Amino acid sequence: MHWIYLFAAIVAEVSATLALRASMGFTRLVPSLVVVCGYGISFYLLAQILQVIPVGVVYAIWSGAGIVLVSLLGRVLFGQRLDAAALAGIGLILAGVMVIRVFSDTVPK
Repeated sequence: MHWIYLFAAIVAEVSATLALRASMGFTRLVPSLVVVCGYGISFYLLAQILQVIPVGVVYAIWSGAGIVLVSLLGRVLFGQRLDAAALAGIGLILAGVMVIRVFSDTVPK
């Protein structure tokens, strides 16, 4: 169940981050509400996950997956381009998340 919570926390955080851009500096109501609710849901779920998985591991997976997804969706939704160095760095973040998930003994399977 903790992996479902972590996945949901990532989705909520990514949704909130994308809505943050759409809120136009909190001048648009609906995207602003999505930001507040999305981050609230994400942090609530993270608090639940931290009862099972160490904080460093949770934060690495949550933030790393969020960075990758926001970068990809930023390209698709907003046409934002990343240079080779940014893509390489994001690739390393994704590789780090995979190493933690597959090889770490501190992460419940």
